[in-house]
Amino acid sequence: MLRKAGIFVSIGLIAALGIAWGIRAGRASGGAAPRAAAPPADGKLRVIVFGAHPDDCEIRAGGAAAMWAARGDHVKFVSVTNGDIGHWKIAGGPLAQRRTEEVRRADAILGAATEVLDIHDGEILPTLENRKTITRLIREWRADIVIAHRPNDYHPDHRYTGVLIQDAAYMVTVPFFCPDVPHLTRNPVFLYSSDNFQKPNPFEPDMVVSIDPVIEKKLDALDAIESQFLEGGCGGHEGLVPDDPAGREKRRQEVRQGFAARFRSIADKYRGKLVEIYGEEEGRKVRHAEAFEVCEYGRRPSKEELRKLFPVGAR
Repeated sequence: MLRKAGIFVSIGLIAALGIAWGIRAGRASGGAAPRAAAPPADGKLRVIVFGAHPDDCEIRAGGAAAMWAARGDHVKFVSVTNGDIGHWKIAGGPLAQRRTEEVRRADAILGAATEVLDIHDGEILPTLENRKTITRLIREWRADIVIAHRPNDYHPDHRYTGVLIQDAAYMVTVPFFCPDVPHLTRNPVFLYSSDNFQKPNPFEPDMVVSIDPVIEKKLDALDAIESQFLEGGCGGHEGLVPDDPAGREKRRQEVRQGFAARFRSIADKYRGKLVEIYGEEEGRKVRHAEAFEVCEYGRRPSKEELRKLFPVGAR
């Protein structure tokens, strides 16, 4: 009986561990979004944006992406982790699946393709394997522009995503690194999205883009990412979202207004750069903006070329 009891305990322990692993593992959950087909060689711009989590690309570059897509350029958003611990109530496979579906809906609004890598939230590291993954993604998209976090940031996933993009910035052109995917013969322009961190060096924008023409579209896209914004992500709680429709709508509008204020603050902070790019009269009128800094590890475009790459035409 003791031997049998020991067997039963062992089986129970194994089963419990198996259930726990199934809940935790994105690979078991199918949480990752499949790879989008490479864009055609049609002369249009090809942009790939990397965010640490399913929501970062949309927050940081959703407006520029919508304008690129509207003029026919090809935009892809890559979430480097699956976001499977980014909620206060649910986690693992169910959350990874939910967050993937949310960014699919958001990116469809913006006109961007979606990919979510099968890496656990909070566990991205600048490994050789991950460097190769990023390099292949950039090459497969035949990117002209690559956008990501800066490597100095409060969140380790943001930092290491930035490091991985930096590490790929030259390697995408090296023929015998990842030779299974054709190398790029011209290095893309690598850019950082904006942040407010000051040490060891502050963000300094080379391009600030008015997103006034698409601000409602961007807010609609962020509205689709309910687990993070409506429900508060890992910092939320049970009482954050009211049960009644009126209360829920009020909460939704509060989130929307908060994001609008965030993008207005970027315009105000970099007003001088907006005036430089758009001219005195138009630059003063801009209400909402996104800002980007050129990474010196990629191709260094002139001011004129950078303005041609970004959608900064008539507002």
